[in-house]
Amino acid sequence: MTFVRVYITGMGLISPVAQGVSETRISLKTGKKGFRPISLFPVSQENPPPVGEISGSFEPVGIPRTHQLALVAAREAMADSGDVPDAVVMGVTTGGLATTEKLLKRGDKSPELYKYHATGSVAEYLAREFKCPGTVITVSTACSSGGAAINVALEMLRAGKAKKVLVGGADCLCRLTYYGFNSLQLLDPLGARPFDMKRRGMTVAEGAAMLVLEGHEEFPDNAIAEILGAGLSCDAHHPASPDPEGTGALDAMRAAIKNAGISKSDIDYINLHGTGTIDNDFSEARALNRLFPDNKPLLSSVKGAFGHSLAAAGAIEAVLSAMCISDNLVPGTIGCDIPDPELHLNPVRKPIEADIQTVLSNSFGFGGNNASLVIGRPGNERAQLSSKGPSPLFVAGSACITGAGDTDKTFTRILKGLSCKGTLTEKELSQDLPGRTVRRLKRLPRMALSLAIASHNNSGPSDMPSSIFLGTGWGSLSETYDFLTRLYETEEQFASPTDFIGSVHNAPAAQVAMWFKSTGPNITTTGGDYSFEQALMAASLLEKDPDETILVVGADQAHETLSGLLDRSVLIDNGLSDGGGALCLKRSKTPSGLRVSPSFFENADNNPSVIPSLIKNLGGPERINDKYGLVLSGIPGAYGERGNRQLDQFLSGSGFKAPVIDYRKFTGQFASASAVAAVLAIRLAQGGEIPKEFCGKESIDLHGKGVLIIGLGNFVTAVEVLR
Repeated sequence: MTFVRVYITGMGLISPVAQGVSETRISLKTGKKGFRPISLFPVSQENPPPVGEISGSFEPVGIPRTHQLALVAAREAMADSGDVPDAVVMGVTTGGLATTEKLLKRGDKSPELYKYHATGSVAEYLAREFKCPGTVITVSTACSSGGAAINVALEMLRAGKAKKVLVGGADCLCRLTYYGFNSLQLLDPLGARPFDMKRRGMTVAEGAAMLVLEGHEEFPDNAIAEILGAGLSCDAHHPASPDPEGTGALDAMRAAIKNAGISKSDIDYINLHGTGTIDNDFSEARALNRLFPDNKPLLSSVKGAFGHSLAAAGAIEAVLSAMCISDNLVPGTIGCDIPDPELHLNPVRKPIEADIQTVLSNSFGFGGNNASLVIGRPGNERAQLSSKGPSPLFVAGSACITGAGDTDKTFTRILKGLSCKGTLTEKELSQDLPGRTVRRLKRLPRMALSLAIASHNNSGPSDMPSSIFLGTGWGSLSETYDFLTRLYETEEQFASPTDFIGSVHNAPAAQVAMWFKSTGPNITTTGGDYSFEQALMAASLLEKDPDETILVVGADQAHETLSGLLDRSVLIDNGLSDGGGALCLKRSKTPSGLRVSPSFFENADNNPSVIPSLIKNLGGPERINDKYGLVLSGIPGAYGERGNRQLDQFLSGSGFKAPVIDYRKFTGQFASASAVAAVLAIRLAQGGEIPKEFCGKESIDLHGKGVLIIGLGNFVTAVEVLR
């Protein structure tokens, strides 16, 4: 495999400071500050803290604000790019939530109005706009989302899964984030003052930044900068507060430097996370003092000017880091008048000129999710890293939950051809969890934790998982709904800090990490019915250590009010269903001998030949019939007609004659049903036969063949379970 280097060949951004790269360059040099009173929605308190709000309105009308901001940045990034991107990877936390908040406040109950609510809908929207035929992934790891998304794109390009990726982050201001951070007393009434001795908090902001990344063996003429490496870690310490020792942040920075193939002495400038909160700045400073005990590189935080735009922050600061290299510029730390002496840092306070070859950029978020990037001047010589692609993922353990109960109860019913639709009570979900652990947890985190523990228990002697990957289509609906309901009931006077912390999509993964003390990568993906497949793909790309144990979970909850509004598939079923599955995986071969592979993920909207592409990718008709003894097909109810046409085309084109079973007929309609299908495929492959009640015929011996799980509808996916 040829060594591939990853270059930034296009950039675009919009922020409270400026729109576009050119305007931003001027703003950086002049130290412009972008804070103002909020005007997007009325606020109840007197003298509310300022925000980083972007002025003006954006097209197209009728699209949520996050989508609009992402489109502005993407158009600029793609302006000089001749080809469509092979993939789109986005970091997002709010999605269409600002629109949803208005709809819920008015009491609108038409599902059509909520079609852009999903966090993953931003990436899907950009994929449609730019005709992307391939993989679309949304990373939602709170304030590290943008940086983590760039890490996923980097490894996708290195592994040869794409040649050009449109990647970035976007978030808009909304009530949940504004009132949520305010409820935690994390907003500075005077605006963020990173690392200042009088700092009192952050300034919540909005924005978007997009980058075009391309993998090349040779240095391209249009390269702006190079993504040298990236590192991820998890504090596994607290749902919202950082580890005061900064260990997770330190691990992410060390991992990024190692991944880049450089030494820490090569770093010329550090773009700090630097939010301005007491605890975050202290934790990051502690990590930096441990990494650089003596001579530190130049360092500064831009959040005193730009504010903290959550998922967009890491992407915006990646663009700024590239600009620092191209312009030999170090931005000032606006708001830092007198550095806090307890931090032992001396941030650059006013913009200066300096020869910048290599930048380390930090993004840290709720759940202890840490992402660091190393960005360098393009064309510089450096040692070639190993070009070895990711090795297979072997199954150590698995578990699932459905309306029928745990794994054993689920398969007792499924293998008799009986339905597992419905929902368990929260008490049933958490019956094996300590009461003290779950007393403040609502439905989804309880489910994710139960699945994770059951899967690990099923793995026998496996080590504790070092990394956690969660796929969830809709996130924690209970916390989001309860937060907004209480806010509206009190005329926006009261906001629940507990519900706010729990509302972020990666909150369940944080709970799992804290349970297992998992300090490796912690990634939450959210892409509707294809979220579990995204998580599995991210795991295959990001965790490469053959000795580590990986936990991949897919879970979604039912909610009486929101499920029918947000997920159109729910409307075709009689009653609500939810659940999920979890896989305990290793790179080294396990006793089960089964390996699971995310083999295919393409966008059906922009790809009329998606099914022929699937057949070709799987090795053609001969291999398909030789390798698989069963196909489990997942057709979301909302895409039934399209999915059935795709399935017919697959069967016709492949000539597949073995049983084909729609697993959603057993699980019910919920986004992460494919995670249950993965556990079902593993158990059937382990047993070596398909019971007659399940396939409608006599029992069928698999003769060592595997199981193929295909997802159909707006996207087409394939996951293989093979010996």
